[in-house]
Amino acid sequence: MTNLAAFLVNSAAACRDQIAVRHDDTTLTYAELDASSARFAAVLRERGLQPGDRVAMTMPNVPLFPVVYYGILRAGGVVVPMNPLLKAREVAYVLRDCDTRVAVTFPLFAEEVAKAAAEVGAECLVTEPSAFHDLLMAVEPLSGIVDRADDDPALILYTSGTTGMPKGAELTHRNLVSNTATTAETLLHVGPDDVLFGGLPLFHAFGQTCALNTAVAAGATLTLLPRFDPQRALEIVHRDGVTVFLGVPTMYSALLHVELPDGFDASRLRVAVSGGAAIPVEVLHGFERRFGATVLEGYGLSETSPVASFNHPDRPRKAGSIGMPIRGVEMKLVAEDGSEVGPGEVGEIVIRGENVMKGYFHRPEATAEAVRDGWFHSGDLARADEEGFYFIVDRKKDLIIRGGYNVYPREIEEVLYEHPAVAEAAVVGVPHKAHGEEIAAVIALRGGADATAEQIRDYVKERVAAYKYPRIVTFTAELPKGPTGKILKREIVVPAP
Repeated sequence: MTNLAAFLVNSAAACRDQIAVRHDDTTLTYAELDASSARFAAVLRERGLQPGDRVAMTMPNVPLFPVVYYGILRAGGVVVPMNPLLKAREVAYVLRDCDTRVAVTFPLFAEEVAKAAAEVGAECLVTEPSAFHDLLMAVEPLSGIVDRADDDPALILYTSGTTGMPKGAELTHRNLVSNTATTAETLLHVGPDDVLFGGLPLFHAFGQTCALNTAVAAGATLTLLPRFDPQRALEIVHRDGVTVFLGVPTMYSALLHVELPDGFDASRLRVAVSGGAAIPVEVLHGFERRFGATVLEGYGLSETSPVASFNHPDRPRKAGSIGMPIRGVEMKLVAEDGSEVGPGEVGEIVIRGENVMKGYFHRPEATAEAVRDGWFHSGDLARADEEGFYFIVDRKKDLIIRGGYNVYPREIEEVLYEHPAVAEAAVVGVPHKAHGEEIAAVIALRGGADATAEQIRDYVKERVAAYKYPRIVTFTAELPKGPTGKILKREIVVPAP
């Protein structure tokens, strides 16, 4: 029997006065976070919450997030985190799909969540600070935490729905306890003296496991930034003495293009973690030169809790690689027919281990399609070298086939990021009568930089095979991004030639 919330209870016992969560001048010690979450657990139990019941939460990166999150868990509930930007129709879909009893929301998002909750018959709890404090103080804290079986769900994370309506990935207590412990102990070596940067959305798997749960498991401090801004991020790194920075590639790119504040000090920063998408090698090296911290790239998905592979800090790192499988996880590359491919060959990443989800909530057919013979099929293409390091090639669905030749967008994007005028780049395929697909590059230039489509095209043409360079080059002020800052290629529209 276990419960993900045990990490909080244990850290509160070991370091009660240590700051657990900070948001500018607002702080919660481990003792305060433990007590508040125990009271919120009691609030839920008073409302009839039974172990296994789903509770949705729509909150930004503020100290109340972990209060609600761990309160749900310690009461035996299942957390259903939602993107705060969802509209009522989208919220209602999630609440209905997982049969949510209670929806907890921040005042800023209460209107949309309340509409959705009313539509599906769920209770809406708004965390307006003074009223929420009164609500917590009106109950006696729930003593202890509710025991859950290893295979009981702790979390339901809804996928982005790129291939249809969103599906809820059920992550168990065992999934998350294992992935968190591995991240804290063997990947990042986090301890009570560490300060983790909390700029990743906490409703997302990356932010929850690698920032929130890892910090709490280690008794470390998580310093929050509700909305990523590179200048504010630098201020937090300096002010709070951040030791572990966690981000997605667009965050690292943005930090290379802002001026450092006067007196900026990042001397405590020892490691930076990149995930969510492949980080261009040029950006990785640029960050290391500027901030003096090693960047370690990892890989994972919502369905894998999320970490599946990582460049382990105690082993040689290979820039551009997502590293090797982590403790308790197996990975391999397979061809279309399911056979395993050899070193240097491209195959789909499949994953098996303690981190793989229980399944998609109430979606047995989708689960059977994604998890075959115990192996989760990621849809990502990669190569592995002779030493077992994996290198992402691209998303399976992003592969461009031009005139019968396979073109992997990431390879072309790597070249584009080397161009001195390019800040962000995305390569996509567009329909073409003669070639089947044509290669298009969408570019956001650095501030004050200038380049023409012809210059960009020629730059790439000199560096890749003739069938690979983008014949179509367009410019935009900013590329569309998801809540974690990941570039959303599905929202990029390039007219067919």
